[in-house]
Amino acid sequence: MNTISPFRLIFAILFIIGGSVLAAQTSPALTKIIIMSAFGVVALAIIALEDHAPPQPDFSALERQKKRILYQGRAEAYQDVIDPITDPILLIRNAKVAAANPAAKNFLGNHIIGEDVRVAIRHPAAADRLANPNAEHTGEPILLVGVGSADQRWELRIHALNDGLKLVQLSDQSSRYAAERMRTDFVANASHELRTPLAAIKGFIETLENPEAGKDEDTRARFLTIMYQEADRMQRLVEDLMSLSRIEAEKYQLPSEPINLADLVAEVKAVFLNGRNKKDDNFIVSLPDNLPMVQGDYAQLSQLLHNLVSNAYKYGRRGSPVSVTVKPNRNGSMLRLSVTDQGEGIAAEHIPRLTERFYRVDKGRSKSIGGTGLGLAIVKHITERHGGRMEVASEQGVGTTVAVFLPVIKSPSDNAGTSNVI
Repeated sequence: MNTISPFRLIFAILFIIGGSVLAAQTSPALTKIIIMSAFGVVALAIIALEDHAPPQPDFSALERQKKRILYQGRAEAYQDVIDPITDPILLIRNAKVAAANPAAKNFLGNHIIGEDVRVAIRHPAAADRLANPNAEHTGEPILLVGVGSADQRWELRIHALNDGLKLVQLSDQSSRYAAERMRTDFVANASHELRTPLAAIKGFIETLENPEAGKDEDTRARFLTIMYQEADRMQRLVEDLMSLSRIEAEKYQLPSEPINLADLVAEVKAVFLNGRNKKDDNFIVSLPDNLPMVQGDYAQLSQLLHNLVSNAYKYGRRGSPVSVTVKPNRNGSMLRLSVTDQGEGIAAEHIPRLTERFYRVDKGRSKSIGGTGLGLAIVKHITERHGGRMEVASEQGVGTTVAVFLPVIKSPSDNAGTSNVI
């Protein structure tokens, strides 16, 4: 109930006293009662009217509520703009998250609305700028390392909007930083791979220039053999680099030559059996009848298969066979070409990095058997140029299988809408 003002209460009491005085001046008792009752009813009416009088509005509270509705409406108006953006976007007011798009909720969690922004984005480089109302925001990127996962790199940009709102944009730059790291590693690794044999050749030449060492036929022959091997290693490395460069230059040109994989496998088998003095049971081939043609570049697919078979022989156990299998995928839209060795296998943590240039699981062993570290990188790029994909499966102590999926040439009767389900 509303409180009665003191002025109204005093007025009602005085009104009753006035009625009592007037009633006292009248003689009949009934008249006195009527007058007293009338004045009492009027006094009670005055009090009752005051008790139910509408309260005076609190203009300061109304103004605050108006501003809150206005601010909330503007944040909701921005919602339609930020929702389609694929980067995480936040709207911040008074250091709290006022709105977020679906990408931000997926990344930071649905609970972030209304949360302190320093809790939503836990990173010291962003905390002060996000929470400080006086900070100037020019939109310059702030690098955040370790938000989401230890390997991720995010760029955070803050833009000041109207009514104290701040728009915060998070952009995932992990791929760009990874590509930059790969380019740096590539230059460093290529320089190292070329510098090592060059240093060996230069050292042997300096030794042979010594008249005493040059006269020793055994020393001279041994040094010349090593120099030839190192020069051959450099040649293979340069050839692989040039090959990789050509493949990358043609990566957007889908090859269209019809290739019979059965003929290709037979050719590669003959090369390895004749060149390495292998027996027929060292190269096991499994091919179904009536294989469809694949769409490809014969020279590149030959290089792909040579690299896979060469790796299988290098890393398989001595005397163990290499198996080459070709078969259609589930719906027949692709052929699966796989090469399997019976070697030591590869630990699971190495498999995602096998196609990186110069990456080696066992650097000492790879160099001793003459690997350049570019074989699987070349296989990956050839596969991608052909519109296929590559898989590696390995079990330690059992062996490794590398498979590539290549699209077949469709006949006019094939359903054009069939998807490449692998």
